[in-house]
Parts: sequence; C-alpha cells; structure tokens
Amino acid sequence: MNDKPLIAAQNLSVHYPLRGGLIGPKPYVGAVENVSIQIAAGSFFGLVGESGSGKTTLGRAMLRAAPITKGDVHFDDGEVSYSLKNLGKQDLKDYRKRAQLIFQDPYAALSPRMTVRDIIAEPLEVMGLTKSRSETDERVREIANKCRLNVEHLRRFPHAFSGGQRQRISIARALVSGPKFIVADESVAALDVSIQADVLNLLKAIQKDMGLTFLFISHDLSVVAHVCDHVAVMYLGRIVETAPTRTLFSNPRHPYTRALLSAIPSLDPDDRGKAQKLEGEIPSPTNPPPGCKFQTRCPAAIDRCRVEEPVLESAGTEHHVACHRWKELSA
Repeated sequence: MNDKPLIAAQNLSVHYPLRGGLIGPKPYVGAVENVSIQIAAGSFFGLVGESGSGKTTLGRAMLRAAPITKGDVHFDDGEVSYSLKNLGKQDLKDYRKRAQLIFQDPYAALSPRMTVRDIIAEPLEVMGLTKSRSETDERVREIANKCRLNVEHLRRFPHAFSGGQRQRISIARALVSGPKFIVADESVAALDVSIQADVLNLLKAIQKDMGLTFLFISHDLSVVAHVCDHVAVMYLGRIVETAPTRTLFSNPRHPYTRALLSAIPSLDPDDRGKAQKLEGEIPSPTNPPPGCKFQTRCPAAIDRCRVEEPVLESAGTEHHVACHRWKELSA
C-alpha cells in the first residue's frame, strides 16, 4: 500500500433540493455534509454506518455520479490529476475508465437480454478502449478468468447463474476498463455467508494482482474487519471516526462506533446481551438536530453536545474522532 492518497475528499457536501420554499431559503436534503477523507493508493478502505447515513451518496460523489454541492474531490493516480467538481466532459469520460462501481444487487445490475460476454464487453465498446472484436474478446476472456468465470459462461445469460456467479460478472464488468479506483457498494450484502467469503477473497486477490484501491461500503462490521485496512464511520452525512481497522475495533472512541461494534454477533455466551441499545431512529437529513448530530441518541450527551457540533480531532496515529467527550469516555 502507498501512503500517497489516490483520491481525497475535502469538505465535501452533497445536497438534494426539495420542492417548496418559495419564500426564504430553499429546503434540501443534506446527504453528505463537510466530509474530508483520504484513501491511500492500494488500500482497502471501509465505510460503515446505518442505513441512511450517506455512505452510498459519498461513494457516488467520489465517482462523480452524484452532484458535488460544496467542497471537492481530488483524484491523482500519477498519470492524471483531476478536480472532480470542475471536471469537463472529456476528462469525465477518461475518469470513468479509472473509477468504477460494483453494485449491491447482482440480480438487478445485469441486463437479462445480454449475454455475459456482451455485459463485460460493453464498457470497452462504449469507451472505445479496443479497436476490434477480437481484441475485445481477448480482454473479456482475460478479465473473466481473473474473476473465476469459465469461457463457456460467456455465451450464457444472467438468469442461468447463481447470486455469487452474477456478482463475479458484475466485478468483471467493473474491472474490464482497467480502473485504479473501485467503489464496492454493499457488494456482498445480498449473498449467502459462504458466498460472501468467496467474493471477498476474490476482491482481495484482484486488489493485490491489479494494484487496485477500494472504497468498500458496508453495514456489516464483521466483513469490514476481514477485508479492510482502514475504516471510516459515518452518521447522518458526517464522518464521526476514522482509524486503521485494528485500532478502531480494539479501541473505539466515539459512542456511536462503540454501539455499532457492540452489536456484532458473538458465539461467546458471556458476550450475549451486551449490545448497547440506541434509542430512536437516525434523524431526518432534511431537519438534522443542532450541535452534535448523534446527541439525540447518545447516552453520554451533555448540554455542549446540543449546541456545538464537534469536529474531527486526532486521537492517535491515523485515528480521528468527532466527539466532545471522547477523552473522558475513554479514561
């Protein structure tokens, strides 16, 4: 892994406008608010949080598939350097070759009317990366082999495959253009546990073989612990804690992170019933609470938390946390 960031978000915000607001400020959904993260080249970076926390929107913004309202995302692979907010049409087309998405649902992500060969070959043809059909077929066979798909699979249609095989087809389609950066959005959530392990091992093998950088979005912390080397925890559009995986799992600082980790199922009878229950639902991003956004559900919230929003501060080597009370709660 390289310490130099391949892609970095700086004070990134993504807002979606709502109807209404004829008088005064126009209402909006703040899906991502003031997020700053750096993903080192060659890393497997995990992003976790509850449903509705903004994980998918952040991942799509880093692919320039969601609008960047404020801040920016910088991509630098040593060959090109882009500011995604100001990306022109031609540069955006080039960026699509270098950054790809693996979708969550392998059943909905593949066209039932296309053969596997055509599905994998489509990015090559749309982007004009190959000059002949024979060259396209050679590239398709090469990437299919990396994804553990047999040559005879290329003539079939998606309905003939299991969930795990379909996800390998989706992975092959994402890799065929030769990207440097991959966003895997809940890419194993729809699969059985045994199939999950197979796909995760495939992703790690491909990462090592092709020198890829992954943003791995998941709500399953046990999966994140298995594959990721750095993790960011997201709540209501904000990063509340980020650290190397071992540090985060062994010494979580933020109350929200602790609650998430305590909910991981355990086979140890002594650990059962120790999950920290969070009261209430995640607040609406259209009307977030003042101060710390977690204060409505945090058992350690004080008056300061209700009026002043915490910022990320250092809690150790590569460890940052956004909490007013993290020092005393860790004592």
